[in-house]
Amino acid sequence: MNLFPAIDLYEGKAVRLVKGDYAQMTVYSENPEELGVAFRCAGAEYLHTVDLEGAKDGTTPNLETVQKLVETSGLKVQVGGGIRSPEIVRRYLEAGVHRVIIGTAAVTDPEFLQDMVETYGRQIAVGVGRYGGDPRLAGTKRAYLRRIVCTAD
Repeated sequence: MNLFPAIDLYEGKAVRLVKGDYAQMTVYSENPEELGVAFRCAGAEYLHTVDLEGAKDGTTPNLETVQKLVETSGLKVQVGGGIRSPEIVRRYLEAGVHRVIIGTAAVTDPEFLQDMVETYGRQIAVGVGRYGGDPRLAGTKRAYLRRIVCTAD
């Protein structure tokens, strides 16, 4: 079994939201790279990251932070949050990310998902969030959701 410690990113910081509420945010570290190194020292091989700002607006405001995590942690970093275009997928993979997680766009734009899987294979995963028993899209209560992540063979 592989365990994936997680770091949610907002404004370059490691944060946690209460039930996905951006108004109820706790900052755990101003330096997420230190957390990545600590996870590696504790025996982790992988790291799950979510760009919370990207999840809201489909951009990559934490790309530099994710790249620093890749470079300093020595972990296989996967990233999700706002992955809605081939350009964003390419930018993250060029930054050294091990796997890019496509969430909402996997449902709303299946052609995009198919193109990314055909182009990048196992570097693409699909993440489906849920709250209670219902799947949620577009970052709704994302930080509170259980994530089911499957990779294409």
